[in-house]
Amino acid sequence: MCPKVHADTEMPMARTGDHSTKTNGDWGKRIQKFAQKVERCPGLVWQKMWKLGRDDPRRVIHSLKVGISLTLVSLLFLMDSLFKGIGQNAIWAVMTVVLVLEFTVGATLCKGLNRGFGTLLAGSLAFLMEYIADESGQIFRAIFIGAAVFLIGATATYTRFFPFIKKNYDYGVVIFLLTFNLITVSSYRVESVLKIALERLYTIAIGCGLCLIMTLLIFPNWSGQDLHNSTVSKLERLAKSIEACVKEYFNENNIEINEDESSEDPIYEGYKAVLDSKSTDETLALHASWEPRHSRYCHKFPSQQYLKLGAVLRHFCYTVVALHGCLQTEIQAPQSVRALFKDPCIRLAGEVTKVLMELADSIRKRCHCSPEILSDHLQEALKDLNTAITSQPRLFFGSKINQDSNMLAVAAAAAAHASQEHQKDSKVSLSGVKADPSTLLEWKNRRVSEQSKEAELKLLRRLSSKIAITSLEFSEALPFAAFASLLVEMVAKLDHIIEEVEELGRKACFKEYKHCDQIVVTSERPQIIVDQNNFPSHGAE
Repeated sequence: MCPKVHADTEMPMARTGDHSTKTNGDWGKRIQKFAQKVERCPGLVWQKMWKLGRDDPRRVIHSLKVGISLTLVSLLFLMDSLFKGIGQNAIWAVMTVVLVLEFTVGATLCKGLNRGFGTLLAGSLAFLMEYIADESGQIFRAIFIGAAVFLIGATATYTRFFPFIKKNYDYGVVIFLLTFNLITVSSYRVESVLKIALERLYTIAIGCGLCLIMTLLIFPNWSGQDLHNSTVSKLERLAKSIEACVKEYFNENNIEINEDESSEDPIYEGYKAVLDSKSTDETLALHASWEPRHSRYCHKFPSQQYLKLGAVLRHFCYTVVALHGCLQTEIQAPQSVRALFKDPCIRLAGEVTKVLMELADSIRKRCHCSPEILSDHLQEALKDLNTAITSQPRLFFGSKINQDSNMLAVAAAAAAHASQEHQKDSKVSLSGVKADPSTLLEWKNRRVSEQSKEAELKLLRRLSSKIAITSLEFSEALPFAAFASLLVEMVAKLDHIIEEVEELGRKACFKEYKHCDQIVVTSERPQIIVDQNNFPSHGAE
C-alpha cells in the first residue's frame, strides 16, 4: 500500500512540473516573437517613410522648410545680440512658425494674416481701453476692465457663429480674444504692459514674415493647383471604376464579393475617393481664395466653379455606386442572359469612360474640351443597346405568368403561414411554469425548440421570397434591366458634367481647343492623395 500511496503523491508533482515547463516554453516563444517584431520595426518604419515621400515628394520638401524655419527663428535665442534686443518674447516667434507654416501658400497666408491682424487689432483696442482706464481711480479701473473683457469677449465669440466669419476669420477672432485679454488684464498689475505688447507684436511679425518667405519663395505649393489636380483625379477614378465594373459584371468567372473584401475592391476605392472629397475640396477652395494671382496671365482662380464641378461629379458617382451594387445583389442575371447584351454594354461603358478621360485631360492641359466630345460612337452604342434589348421582348415583357411558378410562390407563403400558426399554438403559460418545477424544465425544452424553429422560419421566409421572385417568367432579366438602366442614366448625366467643365474653362480662361491636340485617355499617372497633406488647424496656442 505504501508504494502505491507514494506513487499517487508523485503524480500531481509531475503534472505541476510539466505545466511549469510548458508555461516557461510559452513565455520563451512570446519573448522570441516580440524580439523579432522589434528587430523588424526599423525596417518597416523606413519603408513607410520612404513610401510616404515617394508618393508625394513635396512632403519631404515641406518638412525641410519647417526645419530650416525653426532653426532660423531659434537664432533669436541663440545669438546674444538678437536676444538682448527682443528678450524672452522671442518664444512668440517660435510659436508663430509652428502654428502658421502650413503645406500650401493659401493655408499659410490664411493663418498668418489672421494671426497678424488679430494681434494688431487686439493690441490697438487694448491700448484704447488702457488709456480710458488710466483717467479714473483704482476701483473704477478694475470695474471698467472687467466690463470691457466681458463685452468684448461675448461680442467676439458671438461673431464666430456667423458662417462667413467662421469660414474665413475664425482663427483671427481666437487670436484677437487671446491677445486682448492678455494685455488688458495684465495691464492692471504690470506697468510695462505696453512694451510687452509691442515686443510680442514684433516677434509675431518676424515669425509670420519668415513663414511667408519660406512658403512663397521656396518651392511653393499652391492650394489652387492641388484643387485642380484633385478634380482631374476624380474624373479619372470615375472612368476607371466604370470600366472595371462593367468588365467584372460580364466576366464569366465572376466571383462573389464579400462585404469584408469591399474595402480592398479597386472599384470601391475609385468612387469612394470621389464621395469623400467634399471637405477636402472646400478646404482647398478656401485656401485658394487667399492666394495671390500667380498664373502666367494673372487670371483669377475660379475656386467656386471647381466646387460646383465636384458636386456634379459626386451626383454622377451615386450612379456608379448603384452600378457597383448590381454586382452584389442577391438575385443575379444568369450568364446566358448577360452574354446577349455583353458587347453593346461594354461598348457603351467604353464610350462613357472615353468622355470622362477626355474631360480630365482637357482640364489637366487647361484647354477647352472638344465640341464633338459626345461623338457619334456614343449615340451608336446607345442605339445598339436599345436594339439588343428590344430584340428580346420575352425576357422583359412575358406574355403571361407561368401557373406552376405562381403555385410555388403560393405554396412557400402558405408554408410560412402554417409555421407561424404552429408557433402560436406551442406557447406555454408562464403561470404554470412558476407553479411546477417539472413544467419549468418542459418550458425550457420548448423554448429551445422554439428558437430553432425561429431560425428555420427565417430561412424559410428568405427562400420563399426568392422563390416568389425567381418564379416570375421575366425574373432572369430583371437584374440586368437595372444594370442597363444605370448605364443609360450615366449617359444622360454626362451632359451636366460637360456643362460644368465648359463653364470652368470660360471662368479659368482655358486656351481654345485645336483639332491637332491629342487627347490621352489611357495614360497612367501617380495619384496624389491631397487630403493627407492638410494638417488640422489649431485654435490658438
